Amino acid sequence: MIIKLSKAVVVLILLTTSVPIRAQSASDKISWPAYQDLAVDLMRQYLRINTSNPPGNEIEAAKFFKAIFDKEGLQSEIFEYKPGRANIIARYKGNGSKRPIILLNHTDVVTADPKAWRVDPFSAEIIDGSIYGRGALDMKGEGLLQLMTMIILARDKPALSRDVIFLATADEEVKDEGSFWMIANKSALFKDAEYLLTEGGDNFLDGGQVKFVGVDVAEKAPYWLQLTAVGQPGHGSRPIADSAPNRLVRVMQRILAYEPPVKLLPAVEKFFKDVAALQSEPLRSKFANIRESLKDPAFAKQLADSREYGFLIHNTISLTMMSGSKQTNVIPNEATCNLDVRLLPGERPEDFLAELKRVIDDPTIRVENVNTFKPPNSSPTNTELFEVIMRITKARHPEALITTKMLSGYTESQLYRQLGITAYGWTPIYTTVEENEGVHGNNERITVKNVREGTREFYEVVSTISR
Repeated sequence: MIIKLSKAVVVLILLTTSVPIRAQSASDKISWPAYQDLAVDLMRQYLRINTSNPPGNEIEAAKFFKAIFDKEGLQSEIFEYKPGRANIIARYKGNGSKRPIILLNHTDVVTADPKAWRVDPFSAEIIDGSIYGRGALDMKGEGLLQLMTMIILARDKPALSRDVIFLATADEEVKDEGSFWMIANKSALFKDAEYLLTEGGDNFLDGGQVKFVGVDVAEKAPYWLQLTAVGQPGHGSRPIADSAPNRLVRVMQRILAYEPPVKLLPAVEKFFKDVAALQSEPLRSKFANIRESLKDPAFAKQLADSREYGFLIHNTISLTMMSGSKQTNVIPNEATCNLDVRLLPGERPEDFLAELKRVIDDPTIRVENVNTFKPPNSSPTNTELFEVIMRITKARHPEALITTKMLSGYTESQLYRQLGITAYGWTPIYTTVEENEGVHGNNERITVKNVREGTREFYEVVSTISR
């Protein structure tokens, strides 16, 4: 059963009635071991390219891709929109009877502290069957699978009905300048696309089994705020009770103590009921009756504090940056902190801001929005691509539940949906809870198995929808 998203609400729909199908016969004829060996090798090469943002230096990733595309005979072009910051686009031509599909990935990664890692974050060492490297899951792993699809298309030359467009962008982790630049200046190269695949899928692996596969059809909206306190400066040896840092700390304490109200969207309620069977007691019963369960303040707080499920039921606030004096013995006249706020679908930023100011309870604190707020949007599920993802996934993982899941983080899908493109976050990379902690954390890694098997599964979906 496929349930269509309403416009106002992001849904989490469990899809369990699809019938597994056999993988396409054309895929069966491909010599997969050779391609899978190549995928592991290229994954390690890609992870060794340091594209930490800031500063980015994504031009090196673009050059890496272009050298491969040139070798494979695929047309490609690099757009260096700032020194060292670059996007790349490549295309495998179909006959044009169907609109193109975009394989979108970003080449920048967040910074990493080598002292907190088992190995150098850009070594791509293989330990216990996993390749370690910053960006392995976010999102060089999926970028590699997209690259492998392009290589296989170039070598096997299947007849397709639609173009397959590879688009790798810079700066997704900070300002999205790469995608903004492409949409503003080069959208003619891809704006006629029907579909787009990128990051965002949330797949859960437990005990060696794929428990559920999440296809991201919408995301929460980031609403980043900077709080600034101004006060009398002075020498650190003479404390000032009402200094800017002191007042800001008191405000931060109020924010940390604040519990945003629980809001159970109807589709989120359905999601909890659907995944109840995966839980052990007492969570199984509580999820099955989630609306009643949330009336218990203790359980509501437990769920709201959960990293896995909390973001689904309320707006979230994370304290991420703090700054004050640059010298220990100087009390600064200004202190700031940044909040990473993520709003549920249907929430208005002005309403949230009014509530936050009530919590802050200090009219002297300046609160500013420091990112471009992008109202959340969504893609429907009653599409050919969604059906193909569902069928092929069930064929490969018949034990898995397939669900659409609202993503806690932002993806570039929000930008490309505005062009009329149906965008999904999906990737055949299956991870444990522990492995997911490496995303923007320490010891980020991807298993060799995911690289090898994901190469085939991703190709099967793209080639099937493109025929």
